[in-house]
Amino acid sequence: MKKPFFSARNLTLAAIIAALYTAITLLFAPISYGPVQFRVSEALTLLPVLLPQAIPGLAVGCLIANLLGSATPWDVVFGTLATLLAALLTRRFKKNLWLAAAAPVVCNAVIVGLVLHFTLADALLIPTIVSVGLGEAVVVYALGVSMIFALRRAPRVLTLAGVDDETGPKKAAGGPDGSGARSRK
Repeated sequence: MKKPFFSARNLTLAAIIAALYTAITLLFAPISYGPVQFRVSEALTLLPVLLPQAIPGLAVGCLIANLLGSATPWDVVFGTLATLLAALLTRRFKKNLWLAAAAPVVCNAVIVGLVLHFTLADALLIPTIVSVGLGEAVVVYALGVSMIFALRRAPRVLTLAGVDDETGPKKAAGGPDGSGARSRK
């Protein structure tokens, strides 16, 4: 039987992720907004690889961070949608971490780049898209990928989050190493 997605555990995990995203964005506010940005909280956009609960958490966290961070109304709406789309695509490509990491880079580069171009008088389109994309790529590939590797090595953390290790290699029944062969003592 499949567990309900809106369980207390899942909602709590999504809320924690939303709070982390918001807090990290606001903590690093000077580099989190504008045409040249390194939004450190975007490292969390790879969490859907391991945790489907991260999808709503990231969207809500981005919404709150953009509302509190003096972003334009357009950035609040479209920046949140970019993060939601990126989280959904990241989850879709969860079997290939490097491809999954491209989703937030491309979504934010294009969508946020377009929003900044149309809302800031001096933001040229191509340089803004490239600037947002480069900042996103640095954060996602350097911090986000490292975070996923670290979390995969910490099965206790994933167990506490209620995740069965569906993203890692499945072990065959029988042997402790997953080979199917019983160990000899």
